[in-house]
Parts: sequence; structure tokens; C-alpha cells
Amino acid sequence: MTDLGELNRSTPPGAADPVKALLHRHRDLCEQAVDPLEIAAGLEAHGITDRTAARFRHRDVFSLAEELYARVPRDDASPRPAPATTSPRARGGWAVLTLLPGALCVATVIALRLTHGQTRLYAAATGILAVTLALRAALRRGPLSARTDIPPRSATASWSCCLLGYALLGDGLLGTAVTGGPDGLPDGTAEGDWPLTVAPVVTLALSCAPAAWAAHFLAARVRRRLASSRGLEDFSASVRPVLIGVSVLFLGAVAGLLTATSALLDEPPALPSTLALGGLLFLARLLTIHGFTHAPRVILAVTATAQMTALAMPFAARLPGCDALATPVQTLTTAWGPAALPALTCGAAALILLIHASRKLARASAHIRPEQPR
Repeated sequence: MTDLGELNRSTPPGAADPVKALLHRHRDLCEQAVDPLEIAAGLEAHGITDRTAARFRHRDVFSLAEELYARVPRDDASPRPAPATTSPRARGGWAVLTLLPGALCVATVIALRLTHGQTRLYAAATGILAVTLALRAALRRGPLSARTDIPPRSATASWSCCLLGYALLGDGLLGTAVTGGPDGLPDGTAEGDWPLTVAPVVTLALSCAPAAWAAHFLAARVRRRLASSRGLEDFSASVRPVLIGVSVLFLGAVAGLLTATSALLDEPPALPSTLALGGLLFLARLLTIHGFTHAPRVILAVTATAQMTALAMPFAARLPGCDALATPVQTLTTAWGPAALPALTCGAAALILLIHASRKLARASAHIRPEQPR
């Protein structure tokens, strides 16, 4: 609406062609657009909705965008650039990259089980470095890569690492802390004084591949919805079920991977907490891909802080006169087990991000190509 108000103030009274004034104001957008769909998304990003499109004598933004696209002079001799598509070779490249984090994580776990002492420490450090580099490569290419006009945010990655670290170490530490431990450092096994929970981390590393395919499927479906919709409200209403369906498919893949991984590693499947964390990280990445970085960063930070604070309470309760600090965490752990804490915190955070994503990703402007202004 702000853009429309500025346009009205800049248009001389009695102007017979308001569309011409709109075309002049957004000439760069209209000239660079591959098709009218990009113009419609750009207009929405500037505050023009179906209701305001009526002031330009059009029933919706898509109809207005088609006229703007038709009015821009184009050189028929030079072909327009084709819409960005993924070639089989490019698809094969990112598909392999998304398999690397899981493969390297599995290799690291095998190395930890075959080594002892200082050699195990070296294997763990090497494996963590390899998985981190592979995950970084997978997030820089393909469907999981963020828009090129988004500055890198190390804070989001740091909070994500904190949540993954808690998934690996937190449950074991919390379980021993409420009983007066731990008496030593983790030894890299699930039987030690400070047991590790390896299956959820391996599962989430393996789920990088289904996350990429889910994001790719969502982008393809949204593009088709954008082409077939005749209004912004129609488009939004058709995208939300696709987003929810894609999230459910991803969680189904995580559940299957966790079941297989837990059986192979002989660990109890922490299904609720793993699904909650997987859904949280997936939705945070989807929002980041489309340029909405603030909410994921804040939600991840709040979730990680809540987990770390709860984990610190049993230790703080050991100070004189601070016994009551451990009561909430001890009550939750006694009733539902240590995995209840990450399940509740990550589950609530994932639900908030799902609601936020259903609003933000249902906008046509969220799916503009990177080179288009937002």
C-alpha cells in the first residue's frame, strides 16, 4: 500500500492511464522479468494486492502483471532467457552433495566403535570436521542453498550446532545430572558414565538428502501453482497444503531413518525429540532459503538457550539453598525421561515456525528469483 500511495502522489491528477505510471515506476522489474509471474510476485512485494489492483482496472495482480509484461517493448530477435531449471547433471551434483553428510557421519560412528583411547579422539575430531564441511557444501548448492542476495548469518549456524550438540550429549548429561552425576567425561559410547545419543545425530545427517528433495518438490509445486493461480489469495490458499504436505513427508522420512539407525546402533529410538528437532531445522532452512532469516535465527536461539538453561538447573541446584531450581527439570525427567525436554522445546519452536512459514511462504513474492528485487 505504501508503493501505491507514492504512485498516486507522483501521478498527475486526471491521468488517463494509471497502468502506464505503474510501468514507469517498475520498469526495471518488468524488463528483467522472464514471465508475468515474476512481475506479479514483484508487485506483491511492493505492497500491491488483488484489492489494490482494482484501482488499475484489473481484477487481480496476475491480470495487471500480464498487461505490464505485454506493454514492455522486447526485441524478438534476441530470445528471452529461459526460466531457471535444474538440468539432470546439476541435479545429480546436488543430490550427491546431500548424501555426503550422512555417509561421513556413518563412517565417523563406525570409526569411533573400532578405535580406543587417543585414536578415538582423533577419529571424532576428523569426523566432525568432515561432516561439517560436507554439510556446508550441501547447503551452498541445490534446493537447500539460500538466495544469493542473502548475507551469510553465522548466528543461525551456531545455534543449529548447539541444538545438534544437545541431541548428541544433552540427554545423557541430563539423565546423569539429576541423579548426582556425571563422574567423568564422555568416552564416545552409549555405555559410559556420560552416554552419547548417536542415532538422532546420524539420522539428521542422513535426512539432509530427503530435506533437499522436499525443498525441490516444494519449489516445483509452487511454480506450477503460481502459473495456474488467478489471484494472490488463490495462490496462498493452494500453497499452504503443499507446505504442510512436504513437511509431513520429510518427517516421515526422518522417522524411517531413525528407526533403521536406532536398530543398527542398538539404541532406543528417541522418536518425538528427533522428529521435533528435524522439523525445526527443516522449517528454519526453508524460511532461510526464501529470504526470511530473522524468525529462524530468533527461534533457534531461544530454543537452544532454553535447553542449555534447563540443563544447567540440576548443577545450579547443588549450590547451598538452591535445591528448588532443579525441581521442574527433575519432575519432567522423572515422568517422561530426559528426551522430553528437547521434544517439548523443539516441538513448540517447530510449531511456531510452521505457522510463520505458512504465512510467509504463501506469498508469491517469496518465490522471486534471486536477481529480482524484493
